[in-house]
Amino acid sequence: MEGPGAAPAPSGTAGGLAKFHVPEVVFGPHALAELGHCALRVGARRPFLVTDPGIVEAGWTAEAVGHLRLAGLRPVVFSDLTPNPKDHEITAAYEHYAESGGDVILAVGGGSCIDAAKGVAILSGNGGTILGFAGVDKVVQPIPPLVMAPSTSGTGADVSQFAVVTDTTRHTKITIISRTLVPDISVIDPRLLTTMPEELNAATGLDALTHAVEAYVSRAHNRLTDHHALHAAHLITSNLRGTTVQPKRAEPRIAMAQGALEAGMAFTNAILGITHAMSHQVGGLLDAPHGVLNGVLLPHAIRFNAAADPHRYVPLAAAVGIDVTGRPADEVADELASFIRTLADDVGVPRGLSDLGVTDADIPTLARTTLDDACLATNPREVDAEDVTTLFRQAL
Repeated sequence: MEGPGAAPAPSGTAGGLAKFHVPEVVFGPHALAELGHCALRVGARRPFLVTDPGIVEAGWTAEAVGHLRLAGLRPVVFSDLTPNPKDHEITAAYEHYAESGGDVILAVGGGSCIDAAKGVAILSGNGGTILGFAGVDKVVQPIPPLVMAPSTSGTGADVSQFAVVTDTTRHTKITIISRTLVPDISVIDPRLLTTMPEELNAATGLDALTHAVEAYVSRAHNRLTDHHALHAAHLITSNLRGTTVQPKRAEPRIAMAQGALEAGMAFTNAILGITHAMSHQVGGLLDAPHGVLNGVLLPHAIRFNAAADPHRYVPLAAAVGIDVTGRPADEVADELASFIRTLADDVGVPRGLSDLGVTDADIPTLARTTLDDACLATNPREVDAEDVTTLFRQAL
């Protein structure tokens, strides 16, 4: 570890057994050229490539298809997706996959594409409907191999055991958690990040920072996840502003790609907390950008959790460059929350949920569905409906 992130941290569960599940990672500029070889290694002959219209327009889909064909493969492309993948979109993608005779499932795109690809794999191996797999360890049958190439620096979906799907009937999001969903290979090419719109760059960067923070304070953290969470927090806070000022510059993009990767490796093993449990519900209700919601909610969540025990936030504060020497932990945690809010301001994220369309009348429903979210189980502080209601009102 380098820079301020090198400070030693409380080990939490470090004395116990630690499990750490991650894909094979191919990382660096022009890594996309390896996509065909990666697909071949996991048995592809007719790979099914999930992407979206923005990635097609940016030219990355055509480049990916070219690499697959150079490897002797006959890819099938599905791109009929919108942000925050919907249950019916995953059903349509699976039907196309089944009709096409596809085998290995690939994704080139952001978290929505990757989650949709995971949804296709779930249905292929397990049948049923995608909403039936909500919760933990409901995916019990093997699924086709997965190879992912992320186009954003934030979601961590390319290395995680998570898939998040919008339930269009209930207007909420379901979280599917299963170790079967950890992809076989993640192909991370920082070039793909350079075509993100500015608002998506900000949103996914704050999403990655939220992964790092929530993984570090999670009840399920361990010494392996701690290392990656702290370094991710350092990389993201040191480079996110730079990617907005000079979007084509290579080094900040490489650093953000690594930060997103390490945050993803941390949270897929340590899980998350109340910030994600709340943001999933707003995203499901309003189809709002997930990372933007995290940017709004994270400072409030830090202050809420720190009121019970602020000590885990001290190493995180040190990792992002805050001077923690000799200072009370509660003061440091409060400054960390303010630091993150300032970063969100600097990259153009609204200050409140009301700016995104949330009203006071929505809060009872949002609070109720938050309590059902799987991410709440590893939040470091116990939570009840009154707590969640208060946090939503604070964040308006």
